[in-house]
Amino acid sequence: MKSSRHDKREEVQMDQKENGTVQSMTDEIDLVELFYYLKRKWILITAVFLIGVVAAAAGTKLLLKPKYTAVSKLYVVSASGKNIVNLDDLRLGTTLSADYKELMKTRPVCEEIIEELGLDYTTRKLKNMIDIQPVEDTRILTVSVVSHDPEEAKNIANAMANKAVTYLPKLMGISAPNIAEEAVLPKVPTSPSMSKNAVLGGLFALIVVCGILTVLFLMDDTVKTAEDIEKLIGVMPLTTILEWQDPTKKKQAVHWGN
Repeated sequence: MKSSRHDKREEVQMDQKENGTVQSMTDEIDLVELFYYLKRKWILITAVFLIGVVAAAAGTKLLLKPKYTAVSKLYVVSASGKNIVNLDDLRLGTTLSADYKELMKTRPVCEEIIEELGLDYTTRKLKNMIDIQPVEDTRILTVSVVSHDPEEAKNIANAMANKAVTYLPKLMGISAPNIAEEAVLPKVPTSPSMSKNAVLGGLFALIVVCGILTVLFLMDDTVKTAEDIEKLIGVMPLTTILEWQDPTKKKQAVHWGN
């Protein structure tokens, strides 16, 4: 009795392993079938991808307002003696770059710029428009201003550089930095990028259409081939009967219609 139970248990385990192997092979076959299914839909997929590209490009052009960036530059180093720059001055310039970066965006400086240029901005809004970064391994600060109006971006960048020369040295008790480069009127918008948005729109449309087609493929449980029958009931059919159509049927239908 014990041996027979043991044999039955082994048979059950073998059947489970075989079923698992069959299921694994079925999953692999399904992935291959899915690939060929999507391949057959390449015209639809390509059309949807192109529609996504065109829609994203048109949306970027028509709905998103372009932004312009103006840049001015400061050279943060000054001579302790007349026309003489020593090593201590260079080290001091490197240290002061970080101080200027923070002090140039303080509330008093921003309020003066808003008043001088007649801007309808809060200090928080103006701060968000300004980005001050040191150039690596130099004592140069770049003042970048982003605005929908290129003239406004240029004026704010130059006003910020002038405040660094006139206001901050009095506050810090040091000599003034030099304006290395004034901002000019930007002619080309820096954002949004139409090409980037178009590619992203096409990829999004591609993912959506492939996802929908995959769901439709997985939900389709109709039997189309002998292999489908084998997957469904686990038995390979002995033979298949082809569907026959009368070649004269269409002609007869036309004749009867007349």
